[in-house]
Amino acid sequence: MSTLHPTVEQAQALIELERYDQAGALLGRRIAEDPGDLRAWVKIGYCHLNTERVAQAVEAADEALKLDPEDYGALRLRAQSMVRDNGWLTVQPVLRELIRVAPQDPFAYAMLADAVWRASLVEYAKASGARQLSHRDIDRVSGEAAELAMEALRLGPEDVYAHEIAHRIASTAGNGTVADQLDEAILRIDPQHAEALARQTRKAAEAPGVGATRAAELYADALAVEPNSPSMRQQLDHATYRLLRGTRWLAVICVVMAGAMVDLFPSDDEPAPELPIPVGQRLWVLVVMAAVWAFGAWRRYRRLRAGIQLNVRSLIRRGRWARVVLAQAAFAMLCALLIAEIPWTDRSVPQLIFWAGLAPTAATIWFDKRKSG
Repeated sequence: MSTLHPTVEQAQALIELERYDQAGALLGRRIAEDPGDLRAWVKIGYCHLNTERVAQAVEAADEALKLDPEDYGALRLRAQSMVRDNGWLTVQPVLRELIRVAPQDPFAYAMLADAVWRASLVEYAKASGARQLSHRDIDRVSGEAAELAMEALRLGPEDVYAHEIAHRIASTAGNGTVADQLDEAILRIDPQHAEALARQTRKAAEAPGVGATRAAELYADALAVEPNSPSMRQQLDHATYRLLRGTRWLAVICVVMAGAMVDLFPSDDEPAPELPIPVGQRLWVLVVMAAVWAFGAWRRYRRLRAGIQLNVRSLIRRGRWARVVLAQAAFAMLCALLIAEIPWTDRSVPQLIFWAGLAPTAATIWFDKRKSG
């Protein structure tokens, strides 16, 4: 391996610090001094690529390949520049040459698997005229890509990119078991891998029998590992909203209890209690309502970890539907208190209050199941 020029070494240090513009300026001066410095061309190409100047990165790769058509760094830069410019369908020749030059490189096999998989899907969709491919269709055309991905995993058992490509192929083909195993392997290699962590957390949170509280705890744990994941933050909001939705059920229960105490809809078989209801009975119903809220909401809220409590308050401030939920619960409770605590002498008015508190709340409980904010 040739020794790097000191200017190129200095530029490489700047690249590692992600100071690409400064590194590019140094490399530009080096190339002006010696246009035959292949390593300078490759590294300036990566400076261009990392600053979204894809056309200049392609040009740098081409200049490097003129100096050495079999240089690994130049071929890899050319392939990465092409795919950054949506060239997945034309990059295969470059990747196959890269594999010929470096047959033990897992990155080359993984990237070729990705390119072959994408091209196979496009060709099959064009040939069949299908707008959407089924799992069976994808599995049928993913054979070569899957083999290349397995070879990448064999060569690089600790290579995250190889696992990512293999997971993408398996998951789109409907191979859920293989996809889960690959996710577990990715998280073993990189415990902070945002996409794998989000997938596994969501799977655990959506498992049968997992309630809103447990789901919120799972997403909070995942966010502690990867706090910048927008998908997990959204799912935490959704789980938190499910917790808030439960308050309306408590309010509905209280409305029904108040209606039952007054016996708003008496039957012919049993005589209705005389109105007004005694004060002691009205106060007792108030105690029962307080117990319903204490055990159904306050006790649960107090047991939530601090991060989820903060998210509850944050979601109420941010989310329109969260505020709607609490407003409906408050309105239903107001109706329950009016029914239970006013000494009514006639049932017609409390009947109207009963339906006003019960019907809109019960109807919207089913409407907004998928709302998250």
